[in-house]
Amino acid sequence: MGRTLAVRLDSDGDVLLTGPAIRALARIGNPVDVLASPSGAAAARLLPDVADVLVHSAPWSGFRPPAVDRDATLGLVDDLAARGYDLAVVFTSFHQSPLPMALLARLAGIGRVVATSEDYPGSLLDVRHRRADPPGGGHEVEAAMEVAVAAGAPESAEEDLRLAVRRPLPPLPRELADRLGGRGFVVLHPGASVPSRGLTPEHAGALAAGLAAAGHAVVVTGGPGERGLAAATVAAARAAVPGGTVLDLAGRTDLPGLAGVLAAARCVVVGNTGPAHLAAAVGTPVVSLFSPVVPPERWAPYGVPVVLLGDQGAACRGSRARECPVPGHPCLSSVPPAAVVGAVERLATTGPVPATATEGGPGCAS
Repeated sequence: MGRTLAVRLDSDGDVLLTGPAIRALARIGNPVDVLASPSGAAAARLLPDVADVLVHSAPWSGFRPPAVDRDATLGLVDDLAARGYDLAVVFTSFHQSPLPMALLARLAGIGRVVATSEDYPGSLLDVRHRRADPPGGGHEVEAAMEVAVAAGAPESAEEDLRLAVRRPLPPLPRELADRLGGRGFVVLHPGASVPSRGLTPEHAGALAAGLAAAGHAVVVTGGPGERGLAAATVAAARAAVPGGTVLDLAGRTDLPGLAGVLAAARCVVVGNTGPAHLAAAVGTPVVSLFSPVVPPERWAPYGVPVVLLGDQGAACRGSRARECPVPGHPCLSSVPPAAVVGAVERLATTGPVPATATEGGPGCAS
């Protein structure tokens, strides 16, 4: 039996968006392993139809890429060679090159290598896929699926494009379940792995206060590095609405645990970051506070009800800036709490989308 290597050396959100394409590769009939970065490995382990997850910190990818490590690179080549892959499919975003990874796949003796590339690949690729117009066009989920089909996966039906995670998910943390007492709640996730796509502490606090004042129980989530932001958000909301329910869960869950929290939520308020796509993968509606440094038609939460908020014509539009280039982060901080409360109340009545339900694409509502 052959074995397939799917490569996505980006963060959790990017890996989740590649999930449907990886499931499609599994339908070829061979086991599929995923090569992920340290920041994407947890998401890779959540994906259905993944046999094994390999981890490599690549110097050509990531927010803070490492220096070139000769021993680690040659070790990866040896590991790939020992596993005997006969197909490697390299998934990248439109502005990334797959060619460094394609070279390593060739050195590992992988017989067939497929990827999207605008650059001339020489002998590195057996199939050179090209993204459709406009340049870089199409949602990332759809673009990844096109690469999988080019590699030999069966053509996808609409339901095959839905994001998904392995189930069952962990239950709500006991401390959270006890505090909520069975009451429905809204998740606010103010942070982001790329600073330009997250909320300022002041804005996040105002949004949490607005939601609490409207009668919503609010659960603020975040990773271990976002505990300060979450604490400031919760403190501001509690000061503004003393009788409101605003709970701090930042740093207290791993990625599967966060998936369980998002799955139980009525709605998730989040920037353009991994938990937005994790919410979509568990079927929960999303209020997307979307910084236009990248286009929403490529990166908005996919396949669930979405309300897209944020100034999409802001000066940072299309810049791919990692730090906000405009003082005050106005593309997001200009969104008033009332707009977020209204969006939540529109989507919260929808409820989580069943894992077997069929939805369209990004579905951004105005």
